[in-house]
Amino acid sequence: MLVILYYIIFSISFVYGMYFAITGLFGFKNYHKSMFSKHKPKYRFGIVIPTRNEEKVIGSLVQSLQKQNYPKDMYEIFVVPNNCTDDTEGAARRAGATIINCTVPVKFKADALKFTFHKLQSREDIDAFVIFDADNLVHPDFLARMNDALCEGVQVAQAFRDAKNMKDNWITGGYTLFYFVQNFFYNRARMNYAGSATINGTGFVMRKEVVKDGFNTVTITEDSEFTAQCAIRGIQVAFVEDAITYDEHPITFKESWKQRKRWTSGTLNCLSTYWKKLLSTFIQTGNIACFDMVMMFLAPIMMLVSAALSVALVIFHFAGVELFDFFSYLYASGVIFFLVFYILSVVMNVFVVKYNHKKPRDIVTGILFFAIFLLSWIPINVVCLFKRTNNWEQINHHRSDVDLDKLLN
Repeated sequence: MLVILYYIIFSISFVYGMYFAITGLFGFKNYHKSMFSKHKPKYRFGIVIPTRNEEKVIGSLVQSLQKQNYPKDMYEIFVVPNNCTDDTEGAARRAGATIINCTVPVKFKADALKFTFHKLQSREDIDAFVIFDADNLVHPDFLARMNDALCEGVQVAQAFRDAKNMKDNWITGGYTLFYFVQNFFYNRARMNYAGSATINGTGFVMRKEVVKDGFNTVTITEDSEFTAQCAIRGIQVAFVEDAITYDEHPITFKESWKQRKRWTSGTLNCLSTYWKKLLSTFIQTGNIACFDMVMMFLAPIMMLVSAALSVALVIFHFAGVELFDFFSYLYASGVIFFLVFYILSVVMNVFVVKYNHKKPRDIVTGILFFAIFLLSWIPINVVCLFKRTNNWEQINHHRSDVDLDKLLN
């Protein structure tokens, strides 16, 4: 009976993994080809940056935005300080940003966004909103490439999320690889089969009319939730690979744990809130983006299922229970089992690094320890099953010394 249960759960896990493996192959379609043609500047952008105690880095972001290869009269930078105990507002103002004082209580980032979108909705000189985190730096062609996407009918778009501190240690390297893999095997792949990319917190753009009725997210992960809402509304989230933002990743495991615990908590909340609506919309409309989001929201649970299957294999092995599937035979080979999957992981990591014109030697610890980075998510997922975080906790950012010109070369 236990063996039958094992094979049922194994089959579900295998199908889940194969779904992402097969859909991920679409990332290779039109290899290295830009998805959008170049267009003349047309759209006027309101750049929105919610901030909380980001005095050390906000000035660098504003300065990088002022260097955009886009007409200066066609975008404005709005910094929205909230719950600050430092001089974030002063640093942003000195750098040249327009300050919007948030007059409502802000518990989550989404609260500041909702307030700002509503306040700027009547501005006739704004066609689209751009959202960044305060620790970002931005490629000079970002707005030009987003303008290209909007000119071709895109309503919501996610930029390419690069890193400004990938060389710091294995943790920042792990984050960098995580987004590189997501960019290629999820976002790029879905653009190639008319699916929808996922919004991942920063560097995303939306036409102003998309939020004319409000930015109505309620979970701690407003990015994933808004992606689900777009899928339900039939709005494709485009992936604009040539629009690049550089993110500062946590450098300590404690900070990483805190951030990823927030992500997992929000993902599980999104699953419980939206799975029925997403599946019913998929059945009614055939919109693959709705099914994709359900599969994405299931990720923390399926990671634990896979871990449980591995434990079951150990128990079966020592109990002398014989299994007949390929993975069981691989596992029975001992170290070879883990070596094969580790080598495949390293190969994938080297590929995405080289695809993005980076040098593998600059991120070697991230490549070698990426498997550990992913495995460390298992205890986070376990904790979140029983106790989810519902409070936004600040991730400290310090890297104001990063030179954008060096990142571009």
